[in-house]
Amino acid sequence: MNSDEILHLAKDTIFTQSNSIKGLASLLTTDFSEVVQQIYFSKGRVIITGIGKSAIIANKIVATLNSTGTPAIFMHAADAIHGDLGSILKDDVVICISKSGNTPEIKVLVPLIKNFKNKLIAITGNVDSYLAKQADFVLNSYVDKEACPINLAPTTSTTAQLVMGDALAVCLLKMRGFSSQDFAKYHPGGSLGKTLYLKVSDITLNNMKPQVTPDADVKEVIVVISQNMLGATAVLENDKIIGIITDGDIRRMLTDNQDFMHLKAKDIMSSSPKTISNSALAVKALELLENNSISQVLVEEDNKYAGVVHLHNLIKEGII
Repeated sequence: MNSDEILHLAKDTIFTQSNSIKGLASLLTTDFSEVVQQIYFSKGRVIITGIGKSAIIANKIVATLNSTGTPAIFMHAADAIHGDLGSILKDDVVICISKSGNTPEIKVLVPLIKNFKNKLIAITGNVDSYLAKQADFVLNSYVDKEACPINLAPTTSTTAQLVMGDALAVCLLKMRGFSSQDFAKYHPGGSLGKTLYLKVSDITLNNMKPQVTPDADVKEVIVVISQNMLGATAVLENDKIIGIITDGDIRRMLTDNQDFMHLKAKDIMSSSPKTISNSALAVKALELLENNSISQVLVEEDNKYAGVVHLHNLIKEGII
């Protein structure tokens, strides 16, 4: 295959899958809303099972539910009949995923689940299948064809299963009133977690607090900026912020004035600098820096100077 043929096949694969996913909306019935309510009001967990590629999709849906406030566990359909059925508790809701709904493992597993009296939900592309007819609720994930050129490898069908699982997770998330704070609780690691919980105070706690008075001379200003390594200093009067002097302000002063030794901090500072609360999320500080094309922002706590947050701090923390 040449480059054009490869691109054509890739685009055709994407179009095939996207068209099939669009069609899922028309297949939704009241079973879907009843499933959401069944899970929401359940005192137990969601057990999701499947075989082959459907098992892999089941694992992903479990991860999505867990991360959005709905406790879920994965149970492999083959392992279930060799002891894993013991993981099903009386209040659990079971979701079984199978494109055909007629695989041997599913036919063995379904009656065993029914014996436990747990609600059984089928995600299947065949509403006339054994699984569908045995299930309490059926979520139709039918697709016209696989994206695979020989229409055999699970591609579009597994995408449809995943989308159906995502739709369940999103509806449950909404019903639970799941917030960004809740999301942060379940995602404390990495840059994603930090954008949801890291506060400005967590950064200023480890930073110096460069400050000068309005009458500080140029040498003192330069020394304070250099010693604190934040590229700026606050100018304070009666413990109130009245200005900021940055590296850029120093360079402009040197360019504009041949005789600058007589200048004071108040002569070269930028008045009414941008500030942010110590209790604000660090990501808000990033937005402030980006929106105003600046590298530092002064921090306040109870209307008093609390420190400086530099763009490099946010980079170091992985916010960017």
